[in-house]
Amino acid sequence: MRIGDRDVLLPTSMVGNYPNPRWWDAGPVRDWSGDQEPPDSFIQEAFQDAMSAMVADQEHAGLDVITDGRLHGDNYADQALYYYYRRLGYDLKGGYLGFPIYSRLHAGTATGEIRRHGAIMVEHARALKRATDKPTKVQYTGVQVLAQATNDLHYPDARDRAMAIAAAMNEDILEVDGMGVDFIQLDEFTWPYFYEDWAIEAFNRAVQGVQHAKIIVHVCWGNWGGTPAYYPDETAQAGEIFDLTKRVGDAPAATATVVPKSYEANIDVLNLESCGRRTDDLSGLDVIKNHPIPDNVMFWAGVIDVKSTITETAEQVADRIHRLLEYVPAEKLGVTTDCGLILLQRYIAVDKLHALVAGTELVRRSLGG
Repeated sequence: MRIGDRDVLLPTSMVGNYPNPRWWDAGPVRDWSGDQEPPDSFIQEAFQDAMSAMVADQEHAGLDVITDGRLHGDNYADQALYYYYRRLGYDLKGGYLGFPIYSRLHAGTATGEIRRHGAIMVEHARALKRATDKPTKVQYTGVQVLAQATNDLHYPDARDRAMAIAAAMNEDILEVDGMGVDFIQLDEFTWPYFYEDWAIEAFNRAVQGVQHAKIIVHVCWGNWGGTPAYYPDETAQAGEIFDLTKRVGDAPAATATVVPKSYEANIDVLNLESCGRRTDDLSGLDVIKNHPIPDNVMFWAGVIDVKSTITETAEQVADRIHRLLEYVPAEKLGVTTDCGLILLQRYIAVDKLHALVAGTELVRRSLGG
């Protein structure tokens, strides 16, 4: 794959949330709000230094694409939901989410028009590019996720809500794209359970007009508590808490829930959780044989289990990659962590990044790359 100014066989990258430096969580993050207030030199310097620390971990491991690590707040909810809701004009009051695996989080409330209130990821992109000369990736929470987790007191129709979120995010994405970031990723971690009838339309609206960056959609099945959710079947209604005892037939293989549907999105890379927590469903990649990856799309797969404190060996990572090569040709494959590393101690996260690169190098050598 062409990344930056060179061709990279089996490019490596980190996905999602990275453990913040503890000093950042202990103080500066409490006062950091990006461009929503006049910049304070202490906070700005702390933010840049925290980003540099995350970048250093990735560069020392040898990753090919360096990410922002979602340096938002000191917990998963701030990083994945509330950070965005503040910047979309929400009132951060609402009941707990009805989606079972995220039921410890509460919904933000939309009481008026959803629009962009200050930058979302522009400050991250600026700090990231300041900290590294390597190819970069900036990550956003997906539109369907944000729309589903909204307590909506304004829009009469869910599609209107989703398209408003997508339009607001698009403003930010275009600004980040104009800064020369190489990849822009949207995390759609509820796609495996069901697609809203507006899901693809809203995703495409969010990335509309991007000129420079390659677009990644990252899809995973787990959650920050450590386990995958259940699959409903065709008898379930949208938003319903599904009774597993009433399931008609078996649950679908994991990959079959997003392939080929995800091909309808305007993406350059489909990045799936594959070989860690969902190792039992690797056989689901058979669906790719019946629905091959489009010519204009790369397939990146997770080969590091982010929910286990046990660090993989290079040989284990290499074995997972070789299994993936049974389904995806090397020239179309990239490898990542399954999801974010935030729930692990930072020293474990560092070791897992090194294992990712070491295992990939073993496979590259075996392929003559």
